[in-house]
Amino acid sequence: MKILAIDSSGLVASVAVTEDDSLIAEYTTNYKKTHSQTLLPMLDEVKKMIELDLSCVDAIAVSAGPGSFTGLRIGSATAKGLGLALDKPIISVPTVDALAMNVYGTDHIVCPLMDARRSQVYTGIYRFLPEETSQETSSLEVNFKLDILEPQCVVPIETIAEKLNALPGEDCVVFLGDGVPVFWEKLAALMHRPYTFAPALCNRQRASAVAVLAQTYARLGKMESAAAHVPEYLRPSQAERERSEAQKTAGDKAGDAMMRKGTYSRQQKLKNRESGET
Repeated sequence: MKILAIDSSGLVASVAVTEDDSLIAEYTTNYKKTHSQTLLPMLDEVKKMIELDLSCVDAIAVSAGPGSFTGLRIGSATAKGLGLALDKPIISVPTVDALAMNVYGTDHIVCPLMDARRSQVYTGIYRFLPEETSQETSSLEVNFKLDILEPQCVVPIETIAEKLNALPGEDCVVFLGDGVPVFWEKLAALMHRPYTFAPALCNRQRASAVAVLAQTYARLGKMESAAAHVPEYLRPSQAERERSEAQKTAGDKAGDAMMRKGTYSRQQKLKNRESGET
C-alpha cells in the first residue's frame, strides 16, 4: 500500500511516501518558516525527486492533532484538497501516537511532550509490547505494537509527571518532542523515576512515523473520506478562548449593571413611598 503522509502539527513540517514496509522518500524541516510557505513546495520536491504519480497513491495520511491550530489546519486542508482532487481516502493519525512511534521497540516507557502553551503539554504515555508471532515467522523475530497507557491529552506538566511517577516498577521514561526544552528543568524537579531524552534523530515529528501508523490503521479499516476529515484540537483555540472570556466579561458587566439598576429602582420606590406617607 502506497501512502503519502503529512505532518505539520508543530514547528516541524514533514512529508513522506511509503510503500508497504519501505520508506521511499521523506522531507523534513524544523525551521521558523510557516507551514503555508513550506509544505506544498516540500510535497512538490518529493514528487519530482521520486517521479511520483499522485494518482498511484492509495491513501493520504495526516497527523490529525493535537498540535498547533494553524499547523493542523494547514495540514488537514492540504490532505483534504489532495484527497478530494485524487478521490483518495484520508487516514487520520493521532499526533502524539505518531511521535511515540519514533522510538519503536524501546523497552522504556515513552512520553511525548508537545508544548501547548499556558504551562500545558499535549502528551500521552506509551510502551511497546511484543506481538504474537505466526507460525510462518522465525521464532527469533519479534514485532512490537504500540500500547497506549494514557491516551493523548492536554494537561499541565505536573499532571503527566505525577502519572508517570505513579506507574508500577522502575522502568525508565524516554521523553521526546518540542515540549522537552521548554519543561526539562521542571521535569528534573518533578520526576521520581529514571528518565532520559530522545536524541535529535528521533525527537521531533516525522511524516514517516505517521505513515507507519497509517499502514496499521488501514489494515483495521480506519479510513475516512476527504470530505469527512476534521482535525482533533483537544481544546479551543486561543482566539476562541479570548472570545469566550470577552463574552463572559461582557455578560458579567451586563448582569452587574442590571443588578445596580434593580437596586436603584427599589431604593427609589422606597423613597417615593416614604415621601407619600409624609
